[in-house]
Amino acid sequence: MLIHITTDKAGGDILPMEDVEPVTFASLALQEAHLEEFLRQHIELLFEDDEERSLLIVGQQVKNAQNARNDLVALDSRGNLVLIEVKRDAKDMVARAEALEFQAIRYAASLATIADPDTLVEKLFARYIRKHADEFKLGDFTPEEMGRRKVNEFLAQNGASASFNRQQSIMLVSSSFDAQTLSAAAWLSSNGIEIECLSLNPVRIGGDEGALCLAVERLVPLPKVSDLLVGFTSTSETGVPIAAGTTRRQRTSKPKMAQLIEWGIVRKGQILSIKGHPGSEATVLGAKKVSFQGQDITFNEWGRMVTGWSAVGIYLQTVTEEGRSLDDLRDEHMKLEQQHAAASA
Repeated sequence: MLIHITTDKAGGDILPMEDVEPVTFASLALQEAHLEEFLRQHIELLFEDDEERSLLIVGQQVKNAQNARNDLVALDSRGNLVLIEVKRDAKDMVARAEALEFQAIRYAASLATIADPDTLVEKLFARYIRKHADEFKLGDFTPEEMGRRKVNEFLAQNGASASFNRQQSIMLVSSSFDAQTLSAAAWLSSNGIEIECLSLNPVRIGGDEGALCLAVERLVPLPKVSDLLVGFTSTSETGVPIAAGTTRRQRTSKPKMAQLIEWGIVRKGQILSIKGHPGSEATVLGAKKVSFQGQDITFNEWGRMVTGWSAVGIYLQTVTEEGRSLDDLRDEHMKLEQQHAAASA
């Protein structure tokens, strides 16, 4: 996947794969700290092809009791904490005294000690808000009060209040990985540890003056045939997805916005809103963008503006004027198609 960017501003336009000229972060004078800050502000760009995920960045340069420091920490839509480690390239990894994947496991183990949302706010999120106060509309709220409000809202809207931090996951991001790191991460993934390796490389299209892009590729976990099959989310008697906080994340490939428009579930000119946010109404412009407060922006940009989250699972959070989520409508249509196919077989 290619994402069009500039060195100082990110955009969400996905460009078709074509002839590109690889460049390096070093040639752009970008250090590991620059990559960390870019991902802190634009983590959603890693998930342009996975619009089911919601993330809330809650920590940066977090130290545990042994003074070990990790790059970023996020809360995901299952209520679990995600450790995000950023390295510029494989050389940075092999130069370390300790293997990156094992260091990440130790950091993730520290996150497992956070037993409730209040502890998360006290230990991580309030400090993060204080550090980036200009990004939060604090008003009369203290960083602690704002942190509790944001975390509790995020958990409630994702149906994860009762499953807080039951598991932890690891995300490793680098322009390149050494073979041992990939091998260890793949083994951990195959044995039930949630770990991802994402390669992030700058490339240029159109010569020296052309567009600067990021090429994003998920190396671990490796896709399986079952991951590509369209499926349905089971729910408990309470209506909360069973998978939330209790099992490994299932990477099913559900139809995207273009297919929803073709089915008539979403229409150009339709008014949609973000669940639980009065005044968030936006007009659908097409499969990629909506009009909101006079701006033509992507669905995820709209979701981020409204919620203040770092990435938004737009199908779960977007509702029609009748209050139905796009995910529910999509699953309903898929189930009917499945029934029709079975009846005509």
